[in-house]
Amino acid sequence: MAKTITFAGIHFSIATLVAFALTGDFLLGSLIAIIEPSINTVAFYFHEKVWQHLPFLKKRESMTKVKTISFAIIHFNVAFAVTYALTGDAFIGGLMATIEPTINSFAYFFHEKAWGKKDKQVDYQVDQAMCA
Repeated sequence: MAKTITFAGIHFSIATLVAFALTGDFLLGSLIAIIEPSINTVAFYFHEKVWQHLPFLKKRESMTKVKTISFAIIHFNVAFAVTYALTGDAFIGGLMATIEPTINSFAYFFHEKAWGKKDKQVDYQVDQAMCA
């Protein structure tokens, strides 16, 4: 759950900046920035669960690029749907679905790398403690 919370913080920050920049409306931008990352945070949680429990994906979990692309597809769809639903403007929805998830996909990639290093350190420490 800590991994989900840290990514949510990154995601909310990026969404707020992009939504406000695209709409020029603080209230509408804030609403998009609250709803879109909230839905994507739930999607992120289930995305992680699927990758951890399906043997086919679990074997490829270290393939950060593949995992990033799979989440980006979900993210693009959610960003468009939420923005379009709130603005009624397919162009703004398309921009939000392109810009915000693209930035967040880069953030996701580096977030995965950081958590991968953290997990390896924990595994190493556990191995060392068991050998002692």
